[in-house]
Amino acid sequence: MIELSPQRLAELAGAEILAEGSGAPPRRAVVDSRLVEPGDLFVGFPGERADGGEFAAAALEAGAWGVLVEPARAAALDAAQEGDGWVLAAADPLAALQSLAGGWRAELGCPVVGITGSTGKTSVKDICRAILGERVHASPENYNTEIGLPLALLMAPAGSELLVLEMAMRGAGQIAELCAIARPDVAVITNVGPVHLELLGTIEAIAAAKAEIVEALEETGTAVVPAGEALLAPHLERHGTRTISFGPDGDVRVVDARTEAGRTEALIATPAGEQRFELPFDEAHNLTNALAAIATGVALGIDPVAMSGRTPQITFSPLRGERIELDRGVMLINDCYNANPMSMRAALDHLAAVEAERRIAVLGEMAELGPGAAGFHHQVGEHARAAGIDVVLGVGAAASDYAPDELAEDPAAAAARLEELIRPGDAILVKGSRSAGLEAVAAALSGAGD
Repeated sequence: MIELSPQRLAELAGAEILAEGSGAPPRRAVVDSRLVEPGDLFVGFPGERADGGEFAAAALEAGAWGVLVEPARAAALDAAQEGDGWVLAAADPLAALQSLAGGWRAELGCPVVGITGSTGKTSVKDICRAILGERVHASPENYNTEIGLPLALLMAPAGSELLVLEMAMRGAGQIAELCAIARPDVAVITNVGPVHLELLGTIEAIAAAKAEIVEALEETGTAVVPAGEALLAPHLERHGTRTISFGPDGDVRVVDARTEAGRTEALIATPAGEQRFELPFDEAHNLTNALAAIATGVALGIDPVAMSGRTPQITFSPLRGERIELDRGVMLINDCYNANPMSMRAALDHLAAVEAERRIAVLGEMAELGPGAAGFHHQVGEHARAAGIDVVLGVGAAASDYAPDELAEDPAAAAARLEELIRPGDAILVKGSRSAGLEAVAAALSGAGD
């Protein structure tokens, strides 16, 4: 619940109250009128497909606490309104939403962790949410854009002791924009890789865009970064911020680790001493993600012993390496939320390490790679073969660049072919960019296993 008076809420949003309602403060903000529930603040602004302000009246009818829209739409609602919803007007409702979120962040007064990176940011966020305390509020799902991040902030309940916010980057200046709203105290960069090359052109430009989160830190802030990442070094040196590194030779690193099916036991060195962690996963890349989360805890002054005691609470967001046991001993690894060259190689390495009769990789397109996309796909295909993957099934025209063993036209065709291919004891990885639609393949396989 956004525990602000309507007058204070309007002040923080830079909005004018045109009609007064009643009831408790709004419980959250939403921008999709189809998701409005009683007690919500609906913010309507022009989008790519429709003007959300058109749906303000419907939001009030659905029981919204109130609406925040452009002045002309607000005035029309004020004149015609029947009911007790608040009507707020702002020239730029999106900017008002962002301003309100920044104001609520200040009202909460707790530390903020911002997480960005080419891969792993959602998993690091998930681990942070579990191990950094009992009253941690983290971004849900993919609420990590100029719209999603403010909504995530406004979902944080009063009394939150830590906010963990994921920050997506699609171009230069976007991380800086998100940081202006969230004002992070700890800035986490999971890694830097060839993602969004279509927009930024070079890996150096990607590193500079990621480093905007470091540049947003105040003097008392801390950057958590991969050890030895040369692309970030000039940005860290220029900003001169306190830094905690993770990974091999880092401040937070693995001393010893043993894995078994679904679990990792690791002795981890930190500036606060060594601590043993029992982690509920066996993927090597998630062990690196855990190091980033532990380093974040160290930056916040959290005892590694306390973090270790909370590891049973770790769960990952859907579609990110989710393991599903199908019939006949078949294992499905559903990792189809997104894909890029770094995450593809990590997922294939994990598939290669899974005990199985055969290992099948169902690979869709990796989007936004620019002119070098074909080469990146070819390299991933070579990596799959070098890792010992038995069958690579490409999905979609762009997947032909993997040089797959077989190529399916679309997800439906891939699902149909898999029904013929699968044998008892197989392990199947399904991975591609979200635009490839491979969740349909995973859903078909899951349904076949019921």
